[in-house]
Amino acid sequence: MTAELHTRRSVLTTGAAVAGVAVGTVALAACGAGSDSGSSGGDAPKPGGKVIALSDVPVGQAKSAKTPDGQDVIVAQPTAGTVNCFSAICTHQGCTVNPPQGAEIHCPCHGSVYDSLTGAVKNGPAEKPLPKINVKVDNGEVVTA
Repeated sequence: MTAELHTRRSVLTTGAAVAGVAVGTVALAACGAGSDSGSSGGDAPKPGGKVIALSDVPVGQAKSAKTPDGQDVIVAQPTAGTVNCFSAICTHQGCTVNPPQGAEIHCPCHGSVYDSLTGAVKNGPAEKPLPKINVKVDNGEVVTA
């Protein structure tokens, strides 16, 4: 007889290896779920839409907000009357970052830390800053530009 006999051990070893590959693939797919690392979470918001009242963003601080089309953003007022706005979507794996806490914004998924006034990366794994959203101040309101 030329057929190879399979032992219980070889069958179990092969089954475990196949299961390990399947679990690893699922884990990698879950980690990679989300948006493209360089995206801002969608298209640019329509110009002229109110994001937040300037008076709701204290000078030297930042606040979480939403654009009229529902994009999560961070609005900062580094100096009186000057505003910065950037996507609240982490550039590492596409998670929504936590609301600003003082000078920092933290991503809950993998621990990236961003500067709350500029969106710059302070600590990885993210390598790119939070993408800027064009805004301006119009009659005391921060609006998309």
